[in-house]
Amino acid sequence: MASTTMPKNKRKALFAALTGSGLDDMNVMFLSFALSSIIADLGLSGAQGGFISTITNLGMLLGGLVFGVLADRKGNVKLFKWSILIFSLATAALFFAESFFWVCLLRFIAGIGAGGEYGIAISIIAKVSPPEKMGVMSSWNGVAGQLGSIAAALLAGLVIPFMGWRGLFLFGLIPIALVAWLHFSVDSEFELMASPEEIDRVKPSLKELFQTKALARTTISLMFMTTVQIAGYFGLMNWLPSILQERIGLSVTGSSLWMVATIIGMSLGMLTFGRLLDKFGPRNVFAVFLLVSAASVFLFVYAGSQLTLLFGGAFVGFFVNGMFPGYGAIVSQLYPSRIHSIANNAVLNVGRAVGGFSSLAIGFLMDHYNLFVVMGFLSVLYLTSFVVMLTIPGLKNESYKTMRAATSVKG
Repeated sequence: MASTTMPKNKRKALFAALTGSGLDDMNVMFLSFALSSIIADLGLSGAQGGFISTITNLGMLLGGLVFGVLADRKGNVKLFKWSILIFSLATAALFFAESFFWVCLLRFIAGIGAGGEYGIAISIIAKVSPPEKMGVMSSWNGVAGQLGSIAAALLAGLVIPFMGWRGLFLFGLIPIALVAWLHFSVDSEFELMASPEEIDRVKPSLKELFQTKALARTTISLMFMTTVQIAGYFGLMNWLPSILQERIGLSVTGSSLWMVATIIGMSLGMLTFGRLLDKFGPRNVFAVFLLVSAASVFLFVYAGSQLTLLFGGAFVGFFVNGMFPGYGAIVSQLYPSRIHSIANNAVLNVGRAVGGFSSLAIGFLMDHYNLFVVMGFLSVLYLTSFVVMLTIPGLKNESYKTMRAATSVKG
């Protein structure tokens, strides 16, 4: 990871950012493993259960926008700690929730903190990492999130049978230990991406994402691409296991093995994507991953045996979610450093909020059409994202190398 060549304080800041992202994903994923228990315990309908996930995504959108602005104005590390505290305490407070209203309210608040964390973490990583290594560093941030999801699954399996779903959410307090360590171990060197004088002169704001016609087109294009990214992820992880169980006869045990294989594939894809991005530039690498994603999800329809399903899951996961860390890397190059947190949080959380509705679209297609149509829908999304990606001028290899070199000189 090249972090061993960094000064000690930078290594600590990098460790905090990666750990925070892992704990963020862990807390968010608690709901996925507890949702069926919450629905049964509180007597909720399927629609109410789905709304809990939706309200979480809306909280992430609000938190991403608010915390992004505050972090670029007030300081990354300071707001990073606050974002973690908010999602940690709100998650643990679900232990006391006795009604649908309180579950929704607390998940919304937890979403605010979780949505704020991502962009700030990427901004810290960009601050401590050489520009030519940003792809690799962003990929480790993505892998940290996958490890957080695995931790959530393990905790759910151990805790829910003995303490119920409420007991699981108490483990949301774990990130507070990171906040305490961060407070006493990392100094304020990484608080601001711009000088206080520059910030006082022109306050970083969301409108800077649309300040020029070219920048507005880049922002909207990246939001579309992240929407497809999240839509594909939800389709793969939320719906495909049940599709395989119902339509192909895959057992629950087989479905769990498939999930593990897919997550391993995703993690390897992230690490590979990051290294390729640093070496060959984003346009070439995104093109390959988007086109292979479009083909692989469509061809997955024809997987029939246990072995091909496991291999296919790892292969599809490698390309479909391997791209995820790339957005943090390119946003950190395409936008001025003074609005890194704003740009990263806005691009990802708009994509997360809109892409989250893909579950509804896939559910509709499953009710009215066959698996061929469902996977065709996802394939078309990736092809459309490929076309949109080609329209972003800053992703052309020479343009990207020029921006990266300019960032390196400034650093």
